[in-house]
Amino acid sequence: MRNFAHLTGHESYMHRCLELAKLGLGAVAPNPMVGAVLVHEGRIIGEGYHQQYGKAHAEVNCINSVSEADRSLIEKSTLYVSLEPCAHFGKTPPCADLIIKNKIPSVVIACTDIYKEVSGKGIQKLKDAGIEVVTGVLENDALELNKRFFTFHQKKRPFIILKWAQSADGKIANADYSSVAISNDQTNKLMHRWRSEEDAILVGTNTALYDNPSLTTRLWEGKNPVRLVIDKTLTLPTTLNLFDKKVKTIVFNTIKHEDGENLFYHKINVAEDFITQILDALYQLNIQSVFVEGGAKLLQSFIDKNLWDEVVVITNEQLNIENGIAAPQFISPKLLATKSIHSDKIEFYKN
Repeated sequence: MRNFAHLTGHESYMHRCLELAKLGLGAVAPNPMVGAVLVHEGRIIGEGYHQQYGKAHAEVNCINSVSEADRSLIEKSTLYVSLEPCAHFGKTPPCADLIIKNKIPSVVIACTDIYKEVSGKGIQKLKDAGIEVVTGVLENDALELNKRFFTFHQKKRPFIILKWAQSADGKIANADYSSVAISNDQTNKLMHRWRSEEDAILVGTNTALYDNPSLTTRLWEGKNPVRLVIDKTLTLPTTLNLFDKKVKTIVFNTIKHEDGENLFYHKINVAEDFITQILDALYQLNIQSVFVEGGAKLLQSFIDKNLWDEVVVITNEQLNIENGIAAPQFISPKLLATKSIHSDKIEFYKN
C-alpha cells in the first residue's frame, strides 16, 4: 500500500477516497460512487471503491484488501469514506454493520447520504455502537462527485447534460437539416467516453431522421447508455440505427405503450408538457442522468424551461456553415472550463 505519512490531516486521506470513488463512474449507477481508505498511524493499510452496481460496496472492498499481516491493526485504525455508510439491506448487507463488526474505532465521512433508506441512519448506527464519527471533510468535493445521484434524489429528475457541436459562425447543421462533420476524430472519441459515463442519451425526431445516429460508445470501451428518442407520431423509419435493438431504446410517443426486445414505446400525453413527462418517466425508471445531444429545437426546449445542469459546447473554430441551422442560445451561464483539441474548442457550462 502507498504511504501518505508525509501528508497531514483528514483531507489527504479523503482526497484519496474521492480518487478511488471516481473509478466507479459509469458502472455503479443508480448507486453513488464511493471510495474508502483504512489508515493506521499514518499508513494506508486498506483501500477500496464501489466497482459495480449490485456488487460489494467500497467499505467491504477496503477491509478485504487489508493484508493478513495487517489484519490485527483494523480495530486500531480510522476508516475514511466519501459517503455515509449504508444502514439498510439492499443488494448487499449494511456497511455500518460491517464497520461495527470489525471494531473500527473511528470513521471520517465526507458527506451524508440523501437516500431515504440511509440518510443519517448509518452515522447514527455507528455512534450508537460507540464509534467516533467525523463528518463534512471535503464535503463539497464529495457532493460534486456524486452530482447525478444527489440531483436525482433532490429534484426527482435525472441530472441533465446538454451537448452540441457548432461551427465558428454558430450553426449545427445545413439549412436542409443534412448533417455536417463538425468535431474532429479526437473530440468524437472523447464524446463517446462521456456517453459511457451517463445512464441515457436523448435525441429528437429530426436528429434521428437526418443524422441516423447509433448513439453508442463504439469509439470508447465502456457501457452504452439507454437510447431515448422522441417520435410523437411514430413516423421515423424502423430501418434507422436507433431501432436495431442492439441497445436498450425507449421511444417517447403519443400513440402506444409497448415493451419489446430492447425496444420500448412509452406513451406521452400530448396535452401536457412533453419534456416534463419524459423526465418524470426517467425518474420512475431510475435513470439518474441523461445526455441530450440534439437537435436544436429539443436542446432549446430544455434551456427555455431551465431544465439543465451542465452544457457542453464544441466549436470548430475553422469551420463556417453560413446558411445553416442556428445553435441553441442561452444567457449568462457559468463557464466552468475550456479546453482545445486541434480545431475544436470545448466549453463546459454549469447552471
